[in-house]
Amino acid sequence: MSALLRAAIAAPVAAIMALAMMSAAAIAQPYPNKPLKVVTPFPPGSGPDTVLRLVTDRMQRALGQPIVVENRVGANGLIAAEQVKRAAPDGYTLLQFDDAMIAANPYLYKKLPYDSTKDFEPVGTLFQTYFFVVVATNSPWKSMSDLLAAAKAKPGKVTHGTWGIGSVGHLGMLQFETVSALEFTHVPFQRVVDVYPAVGSGDVDWAFGSIASSGAMARAGKVRYLAAASSKRVAGFTDIPTIAESGGPANFDTRAWVALLAPRGVPADIVARLGSENAKAQADPEVREKLAAIGFEPLAVGPAETVRLIEQAQKRFGDIIQRAKISLD
Repeated sequence: MSALLRAAIAAPVAAIMALAMMSAAAIAQPYPNKPLKVVTPFPPGSGPDTVLRLVTDRMQRALGQPIVVENRVGANGLIAAEQVKRAAPDGYTLLQFDDAMIAANPYLYKKLPYDSTKDFEPVGTLFQTYFFVVVATNSPWKSMSDLLAAAKAKPGKVTHGTWGIGSVGHLGMLQFETVSALEFTHVPFQRVVDVYPAVGSGDVDWAFGSIASSGAMARAGKVRYLAAASSKRVAGFTDIPTIAESGGPANFDTRAWVALLAPRGVPADIVARLGSENAKAQADPEVREKLAAIGFEPLAVGPAETVRLIEQAQKRFGDIIQRAKISLD
């Protein structure tokens, strides 16, 4: 074989070997070696969006890579979920979802573009939020007794605002109707930020709201809180009585939790790393202080415990939805 022919054969072989070595080096790079993205169905400035940015800011410092938050609002979370479902299961694309989107949507839709349990796996929870009964500042109601008396006197005439059919607020209202044996007229809005201005103006009589979502209106003197929709007073807001203390049904409790999910198939060690950094971020004193200021509570449970929470939510929401016979198809 001539030297020229040997050189001609050797060149492509060397190139292939070089490419193989480059690929092996890329594979061997520790995770993460590029920016991460978290897709959220919540609008910028909302409570879940605020907490997500707060926690991921700490996580990205520990991971050494930027974490970009992408807001994909609409369709009760379906748009965001479908995008993440299609993403590569490599740990670089995550989904923020609340308990209703995970556990209630399968009951609300006959056909979903995703399966909550088969297409995603939990990384861990981000926080849980308590809700309060929100009324206009000039509302004549001074307690839950007043609200219930008004609803009893005019069945179906008292209006309740939520951020959409099947939302946590709507399901909480349905739960409240059951335990109070009363009926309210549901007024759904497309966005949570639209609910509390409507309450403040008197267009809607009342709503469930977190401090994060309704706090700006409260600070502006447009709305106030009758009671905490909890079985106990909420830390940081102990001047607000519970629904039971204010004359409502005993032990009524409606709250929401929000989790980080990954596409099914992400390696277990990556899921564990993300879950660990999420928990560390929530343990940061500054993060905990900021969460408490808006009535949120850190909730950093791991994948296995999150699965248990999902199962509990599926039963609770399934019972409410089937009893009310609501559907979004």
